[in-house]
Amino acid sequence: MTRHRLLPLVSLAAALAVSSALAQEPASPATSSPLPTTTAPDPVNPDAPSRPVPTQALPAAPALTPGPSRPTLVETPGDANDVDEVSLPPKPAAILAGRASWEEAVPALKAAFVKIEEALAKDGITPAGRPLAVFAKTDDDGFQFEAMIPIASMPNPKPAETGGLRFGTTPSGKALRFPHKGSYDEIDGTYETLTAYLDAKDVVVQDRFIEEYVTDLNDKADEKLDVNIYALPK
Repeated sequence: MTRHRLLPLVSLAAALAVSSALAQEPASPATSSPLPTTTAPDPVNPDAPSRPVPTQALPAAPALTPGPSRPTLVETPGDANDVDEVSLPPKPAAILAGRASWEEAVPALKAAFVKIEEALAKDGITPAGRPLAVFAKTDDDGFQFEAMIPIASMPNPKPAETGGLRFGTTPSGKALRFPHKGSYDEIDGTYETLTAYLDAKDVVVQDRFIEEYVTDLNDKADEKLDVNIYALPK
């Protein structure tokens, strides 16, 4: 799969450079080049005009209520300078499908997670993992996604689908984990590194990428955002 907006073509030279850097890493399960995902903010100009607010922007989603720490799919943390070979366990989850433009990615995903959380609270179901977004059918204008929140066990009997919310399982199997630390605005750089790594290693992956939000997805400019990106080899 190609995240058209986020994954520009990588030159052969870039791929070979990444491959050479990876070959020198001594003891990682799978190695990669450092992920250049953050940049220093531009100096603030008090005289500069404020950025206009898009007229078609989604309404702001309510903030999630802080709760107990929830585990990631793979509880061993990733290294910001490493690509990890991991095994994703299938976990029961509440799932909500949607579509959004790239510009509205953060508010759309955040609103989906809030809707799932509210539905789980109403049914007395406790979340048991970090929010996930599975990206599929992307193009230059936007993407289709499935927002997921893992739960401890599948409800029995399984509730009927209501309001687009259904219950299923998270993606599972062998995966490559690429950590992204920095704002969502800068996640393009991590996807470029991911693409270079896959090209250099000649790895063919499934037509979907998974983003797991280790920290809450509140604002696309949040420099403290921590995301695990998973690519599943075929």
